[in-house]
Amino acid sequence: MNDAAVRANDTFWTRANRHLLRYGGDFVPFVPERAEGAFLYDANGRRVLDFTSGQMSAILGHCHPEIVATVREMVGRLDHLFSSMASAPVVDLAEALATLVPSLPKVILLSTGGEANEAAIRLAKLVTGKWEIVGFTQSWHGMTGGAAAATYKAGRRGIGPLAAGSFGIPAPNAYRPRFAGVDWRQELDDSFEQLDRQSTGNLAAFIAEPILSSGGVLDLPPGYLKALHDHCKARGMLLILDEAQTGVGRTGQMFAFERDGVVPDILTLSKTLGAGLPLSAVMTTDAIAAEAEARDFLFYTTHVNDPLPAAVGLKVLEVVQRDALAARAQSAGARLTAGLRDLQRRHPCIGDIRGRGLLLGLEFADHDGKAAATISDEVTDIALEVGLSANIVRAGSSGGTMRIAPPLTVTDAEIDLGVELLGAAIARVMPN
Repeated sequence: MNDAAVRANDTFWTRANRHLLRYGGDFVPFVPERAEGAFLYDANGRRVLDFTSGQMSAILGHCHPEIVATVREMVGRLDHLFSSMASAPVVDLAEALATLVPSLPKVILLSTGGEANEAAIRLAKLVTGKWEIVGFTQSWHGMTGGAAAATYKAGRRGIGPLAAGSFGIPAPNAYRPRFAGVDWRQELDDSFEQLDRQSTGNLAAFIAEPILSSGGVLDLPPGYLKALHDHCKARGMLLILDEAQTGVGRTGQMFAFERDGVVPDILTLSKTLGAGLPLSAVMTTDAIAAEAEARDFLFYTTHVNDPLPAAVGLKVLEVVQRDALAARAQSAGARLTAGLRDLQRRHPCIGDIRGRGLLLGLEFADHDGKAAATISDEVTDIALEVGLSANIVRAGSSGGTMRIAPPLTVTDAEIDLGVELLGAAIARVMPN
């Protein structure tokens, strides 16, 4: 970097530090100026491979030409409307989603995952007439009211009371089981027994991620969702599945719940649905929608059912289906997993590799007197130095786990490059 570039960089960070409120740790020391496909570029042309798809969202890579064309067309034709107006892109996207999940034909389109989960929780409370919400103690569902109350991964301290009737149970963790010799089925049954003792009889819903991403990429084992759904039905609870990160092909199927053959009562989508643009959806049954309308369900927001993001979501579904990107996630994920397992064989500090498709977790273990979370943080920093953006979770119980989620359009060469760069970073932090 020449002297002028150094001065410009220093000036940028002086301005950033003066004016930007911190909202989740420090900013990374890389300032993208443009992005294309799986790569980010700074003003000096330095290239960084994005192995987290932005904020786990850009499943078609950055600046996908068809998404760019859709945005350009819509922003010049129909961008935002009065919230009580319906438009063709909104109806088209709702219909496309309903075609993918026929038993959940009622759709509302919103902006973020937190907003979608907020609406889902509000919907569940209204139609059941109850108010207690249960989640996993490693969960992340959003930063607003009810979504924040159902988020146990982080953010619960220093802000006063959260919503009354918020309960958490542990998610299964095969690598680090809570009790030796206790399988996930017994743990789930015991958790609900304890939940019944604490409940006032007003259990409205359980909200869950099929793979707890921020919680350490904990993949619920086959059969778990069915058992969880059975527990919910026995108590008159609804099951809300938050597929913000697992939906729209990332796990190797269009939706993660398809592996288990369990359709939730309410499904929320976000992140991947907009491929990096702010778009989310809540999907539910005809019966729940009818009851909600009878009880005057209200979730009237400024950007509900906006046409521009809806057109983007429709294009995302078209590209994912047309280009068979769910199947690509499965094959690319197998290649990536094989590369990570090779790193695991060469580096004893890697304790576990897990996940599905192109949503994978690499968990470090304490090694050579260094804590797993410290290793993970140092590897993250060095990886960025050598040209790889990976791991966007540092806090909490999953601090030793790297989340790896390249775009579904990632090439084999880019997968191999990412593994190579990650291996180089690990070798610098923990030389054998």
